[in-house]
Amino acid sequence: MSYDDTKALREFAEAQLINYPLLSDQDSVVIKQYGILNTLVSKDDAFIYGIPYPGVFVCDEGGRVVSKFFHDSYKKRESPETLIDAALGHIQIEDDLPQTSGGESGIAITAAIRGGDGSLRQGIIRQLIVRFRLKDGLHLYGAPVPSGLTATKVTILGPNGLHTLPTRYPPTTPLHHKTLGIDLHVWSNEVDIVVPFYPAEDLATEAEVPSQPFASIDFEVCYQACNEDACLLPQTQRFSIELPLDVVDVPGLSIHRGHGQRESDYDSTPAMRRLIWRKIRSNPLRLLKLAWKTSRLKRHAKKHQDKKKTLVE
Repeated sequence: MSYDDTKALREFAEAQLINYPLLSDQDSVVIKQYGILNTLVSKDDAFIYGIPYPGVFVCDEGGRVVSKFFHDSYKKRESPETLIDAALGHIQIEDDLPQTSGGESGIAITAAIRGGDGSLRQGIIRQLIVRFRLKDGLHLYGAPVPSGLTATKVTILGPNGLHTLPTRYPPTTPLHHKTLGIDLHVWSNEVDIVVPFYPAEDLATEAEVPSQPFASIDFEVCYQACNEDACLLPQTQRFSIELPLDVVDVPGLSIHRGHGQRESDYDSTPAMRRLIWRKIRSNPLRLLKLAWKTSRLKRHAKKHQDKKKTLVE
């Protein structure tokens, strides 16, 4: 669903071979009813006011929402694989995913990158999945833990330009350890810890092609477990998975072309012109406000550059 007109959605669906309905909400009525109007965009932003936050509701066969993913910028989008996992209710780690392994006796660790065949693209969210497989009788610690013990934690260390979203931990089970006389929050058998991440800034940008063909995702896994008799020693292991950097898909508009990205073969210019005309008719003063705001920002930028130049000289 978007605030584009029906003609734009029909042309886009035909060009992209989309076989499911695209809904037009030109006045953002339904967008507001769902509470997803992008409040970071003000009415003074003219042509883009009325857009929703980019996101997805995942529903079951009965129409009940089972999961949702929303972000504050169009530069953050879920990978299709994440939506499929949410619909199925479990995470799939296929053998052909970029992955590595580790662990110790009784605890096997598989770490894999899920989404986009393991490629990195600006703003497209991938998932680092760390799967623990515990032999019978072992329990992995979740937070909080008593003083002196180590809760399981996964931390992405690099590279620069890689942004992480909050780590997703599954629910723990309470356990009273009779031998140690302490209460714990634990996982048993198999557990997946998920760290969503996306590249931006120096690592990947829509303004130019990637400066390097690959990037190494470095991360650290800290954990501790117990059996029925005692706590095992805490462990810290470091891993690295190399992923290819890919260009991004950009709309067929002149402002996006020429940066070496994957340009759409659907010409968005006519749809943009209709959008601009629709917005002007609904509020002519808004266009003047946008022009004034843009001019003011340009003046401030020039003044800042002149001042910086003077200081250098």
